[in-house]
Amino acid sequence: MNSRQSWLIFYIGSFAYLSAVLQRSSLGIAGVAATERFGGSASLLSSLAVVQLAVYAAAQIPVGVLIDRYGARVLVITGTALMVIGQVTLAFAPSMTIAVIGRILVGAGDAALFISMIRLIASWFTGRIVPQLSQWLGNIGQLGQVLSAVPLAWVLHTWGWTPTFLSAASVAMVALVVVIVVVRDQPDRASVENRPSSWRAALVQLKHSFKRPGTQLGFWSHYVTQSSGTVFTLLWGFPFMVYGLGYNPSLAAAMLMVLVGAGMVCGPLLGILTARYPLRRSNIVLGVVTLMGVAWAAVLLWPGEPPFWLIVLLLIALGIGGPGSLIGFDFARTFNPQRNHGSANGVVNVGGFTASFVMVYLIGLLLDLQDQWRVAGGAATDLYSLDSFRVAFSVQFVVVGIGVLFLLRARMRTRVKLSRDEGVEVAPLWVAVARAWRRRQRPE
Repeated sequence: MNSRQSWLIFYIGSFAYLSAVLQRSSLGIAGVAATERFGGSASLLSSLAVVQLAVYAAAQIPVGVLIDRYGARVLVITGTALMVIGQVTLAFAPSMTIAVIGRILVGAGDAALFISMIRLIASWFTGRIVPQLSQWLGNIGQLGQVLSAVPLAWVLHTWGWTPTFLSAASVAMVALVVVIVVVRDQPDRASVENRPSSWRAALVQLKHSFKRPGTQLGFWSHYVTQSSGTVFTLLWGFPFMVYGLGYNPSLAAAMLMVLVGAGMVCGPLLGILTARYPLRRSNIVLGVVTLMGVAWAAVLLWPGEPPFWLIVLLLIALGIGGPGSLIGFDFARTFNPQRNHGSANGVVNVGGFTASFVMVYLIGLLLDLQDQWRVAGGAATDLYSLDSFRVAFSVQFVVVGIGVLFLLRARMRTRVKLSRDEGVEVAPLWVAVARAWRRRQRPE
């Protein structure tokens, strides 16, 4: 554990996850090009992203069960291979139907990578470094967004659609080769022997994972923190900045790197806080959600066009949401035995991507409806107007607000179970702060 081989597997697996994020986010900079290549409305364009996210979310629990049954290595290899095939399909797609098939393959492959890596980290490392490595995995992976926002955007602008997606597929191909050569499931055979011996046993483990309040707390933590940033980077952020705000496409693509930078700076800090204050992880999650909500409210309620500095602050807040969502996996890790980590992580990872594809679709639908009403009233079509984006993006408050309510409920049940099973009482944050203040005020 924590050996040189452990670190080598972490680095190679992180590169594979970086490749997966590149494949996932490649459509974000190609949204305008997809409209030109395939035609169609905002709802039709959003279907490319929605189907990918829907497949990703739907595959999480089956992938988690497969990890528990066959190990993370098999799933990383299979997932990376599917992404290669999917991106090649998208590169040569002559119609929207074929493009959707390509994104289905990308979504299915992408679904296997992250929770497999979370499992590998837990298998090869031990101690307080585990939650920090989870944050670093997320940070390294987000460099895939940098590759899509700058080099891939440049390839798209210079050479067009097909070379762009073939370039992305070539990165996944390199990742596939090095994973086959280097990655192994665990340092010994103990975890192999503890794997469920049948599908029925694996499904029983899934049932137990799903019923644990700590797993549910992880699900809703991921749901409320990850979704908004994913929606912005995966599809709607680029059209919002180009058409709604009038930014140059090159500037809009580069702006997406602000999210990555914010995540890379704040991710390690969140990892340290998570490891140091394990009983306050839900408060950290709620703080991140509040930050994103305030930033969105400021942008959407700003009279006229929001200033550039406010958009930068919004992107920073959304960037913090990415590493904030990884706290959900720390709940899964600490409230489940290691043999259940695959299925528990799968349950958690469904959360953010379920919220994401719901919001992606609703935003596209609201943009279309507003444009139809505008045209019916005798005005000219203006699908991506700033006012339309204001209304469409507001749907996030409904989707995330529902998640916050369920998070609070899951937290209450988790704390009750901790008190009953382990005798650990977790006081409300304001009570804990007041107690700490009184202790500091006492004379020595």
